Amino acid sequence: MIKKSLIAIALCGAALCSFAADVKPYVEADALPNALNFYPAPPDTMSPQFMYDMSQYIWGKKMRQDSARAALAVAQTVETVAEMAKLFSEPFGMEISAQKTPAIMNLLERGVRTLKQPGSYPKRFYNRRRPYDRFNEPTLMPSDEERLRTNGSYPSGHTIRAWAMALLLCEVNPSAQDALLKYAYEWGQSRVIAGFHWQSDVDASKVIVSGAYPSLHTNEAFMADMRKAQAEFKKLKTAGKKKTEGTKK
Repeated sequence: MIKKSLIAIALCGAALCSFAADVKPYVEADALPNALNFYPAPPDTMSPQFMYDMSQYIWGKKMRQDSARAALAVAQTVETVAEMAKLFSEPFGMEISAQKTPAIMNLLERGVRTLKQPGSYPKRFYNRRRPYDRFNEPTLMPSDEERLRTNGSYPSGHTIRAWAMALLLCEVNPSAQDALLKYAYEWGQSRVIAGFHWQSDVDASKVIVSGAYPSLHTNEAFMADMRKAQAEFKKLKTAGKKKTEGTKK
């Protein structure tokens, strides 16, 4: 079901804003860990670490020859929480939407908005040049190239949002954690495959989000919303089981 709509979702969602104007973070940026103080700068172009970035960039271009993997990379260019939730529904094991799961969607909107903040500091400070721009080569999403050309490469905003969503959903449904984390990992690698990010950009994103995540648990509003999301999931899962059992009789 998801595979058939991958490209369509990406094309219609990529141009939209990531968050509604009235979505407020649980924790403000200045109360979250500052990546400039605990995570290293992007690799120097003469360093062994950059050689790995280069090898992964070459790997990413080769992966584009796999049509299914390329389609997934295109689909994962979406930026809104609502569009991301559609794709995360499969590994989560349940449709996630404002209509079907309002409590979970509220948690995701505010949670991702919160965890996205720490990435803005290093992105602006380092203003790292993206691989496609450095080599003047095409990406899998030409329509995004001009818009992102002046947007710093380090860390990857798409990976930050995906990793944040995965961690939030793992707490709602721990039984799906392996599938959710695998999907978030693939989301990060999609940014390398698409040509928009170096591997070190993607790797930094996961550490930055993981470092900020514990701060959510100091916030009473987050804890209340998490309990609501967990209760909603449990209720819908139970209803789904009863429906399935009823059809078997």
